[in-house]
Amino acid sequence: MKNAKSLYHCHRFPAAVIGCAVRWYFRFWLSLRDIEELLFERGVIVSYETVRRGCDKSGVCFAHRVKATRRKPGTTWHLDEVFVTLRGEPYLLWRAVDQHGAELDILLQKRRDKAAAKRAFTRVIASCGEAPRRIVTDQLRSYPAAKAEIHELAHVKHVFVKASARVSKRAENSHQPTRERERRMRGFRDPERTQACLSNFGPIRQHFALKRHLLLASLHRKQLAARFAAWNRFTEATQIPSVF
Repeated sequence: MKNAKSLYHCHRFPAAVIGCAVRWYFRFWLSLRDIEELLFERGVIVSYETVRRGCDKSGVCFAHRVKATRRKPGTTWHLDEVFVTLRGEPYLLWRAVDQHGAELDILLQKRRDKAAAKRAFTRVIASCGEAPRRIVTDQLRSYPAAKAEIHELAHVKHVFVKASARVSKRAENSHQPTRERERRMRGFRDPERTQACLSNFGPIRQHFALKRHLLLASLHRKQLAARFAAWNRFTEATQIPSVF
């Protein structure tokens, strides 16, 4: 039986460099040229286009590994949609989070009708593997119409809230990191690249984004060290690179 090829087969840079570049891009509000400069400071000469290709290829794998090891999703799903503009055209970014704020899935679509809501529901169910006990949405009529046609959600409790209601803030706040990423990239452009980028952005960012205001400094450092150790396993790196 042949051994499986390494994730970095035929790559010029080692796992520590690629893993660090991907983490910087999806964790912080850095551009590709920012990462190029940071790597150059550490003695790694690489173009921003190489960084982009590395983030596109390796980011998918790393995001899947992060999602596979995180805790089981909560039993309450908050769904919300937000408008984004791609080259002057309006799109809807559908996002689902649980009651803990963990992003379950996102889907970029052109419309806001029943078919679009049904695709969003189906995608989240496939990602989580099971249906929730309760769904919280705004008063968009596409949600109940789509829910009625999905067998797994037929008997799930559906709570409707106004956009200004406190219970909807969980979904509303989940859009803020995406808005920051959008501003840093000076707007999204291609629908397929936007979907791929944001699908990787959510899990990787949340892997390191601990609720620091709720933790003691010592506990925060301990948990962050554990997240870095897990990231090294995901990226197959031997250690956290400080200086390359």
